[in-house]
Amino acid sequence: MMWKKKSYFVVSLSLLIACAVWSQMGAFLVHILFGVNIKANFFKFCFSLFKEGTVYYFAVTTLLSILIAYSVLNTIFKIAEQFFLSRKLKHKLFIAKNDRGTKVLNENFNHVNNILVVNADEPLAFTIGFRNPFIVISTGLVELLDVDELEAVVEHESFHQKNFHPLVIFTMQLISQALWFIPLTKWCYKNYKIMSELLADEFAIKKTGTELGISAALLKLIKYCCADNTAPVLAHFSNEAVDYRLRQLVDPHETIPLRADFTTIFVSIYVLLILLGMTIVIV
Repeated sequence: MMWKKKSYFVVSLSLLIACAVWSQMGAFLVHILFGVNIKANFFKFCFSLFKEGTVYYFAVTTLLSILIAYSVLNTIFKIAEQFFLSRKLKHKLFIAKNDRGTKVLNENFNHVNNILVVNADEPLAFTIGFRNPFIVISTGLVELLDVDELEAVVEHESFHQKNFHPLVIFTMQLISQALWFIPLTKWCYKNYKIMSELLADEFAIKKTGTELGISAALLKLIKYCCADNTAPVLAHFSNEAVDYRLRQLVDPHETIPLRADFTTIFVSIYVLLILLGMTIVIV
């Protein structure tokens, strides 16, 4: 319950920051592109501090324009990249589909076509997809784990699948990269990934009735942690927050602090106070 509340908090905080900043950017773009008069907007306000035609005015205009352009183009690029990489990976996965293994696992774990077993020697377990996420398990993983460990992994991934974690994680990653000048967005993104893994472990333990299966599976898969940054956003079983997860499994009652440092908080609050202080009024 503790991690669930904290996960809601970091998601809400990230979305709130994104809405506040992007609304300011959007209002300013409307002003630039369509000539709509905006009485109070952060970016227009920055321009008004300097006299037109001066070097300072040109510098501020250029820097803010670059900032807005970068945020917009980065967002568009990342969405397009995710779309194409996901399609490419899904195509490869279905080519490598193991029909018998897929049927057996779906029947054994009472899943209705939510599990896809693929032919691969490397032990893999992850959840992929935004609208209709599904679980991918490799034949190498099936051979490596015993039945109880495999069940724990499936339940762990089913939590990601039911809660649309690939979509949530991608959205928060998008926000953290587009709004890099607000450090709290990166903190929210990194900590949500940790919390989602801890919550998935708790779910697996609850469903299987013991922490032994998830613990043993995690220890076996640590050396196979995925570090491929070119892949689309996935919810991997063994490449996120391993140290936090092991600590939680050893002592479920231990409090794991996930706090932002002073600089992150100070810079983010400073930027947000400036932005939120400028109420958008479009006439």
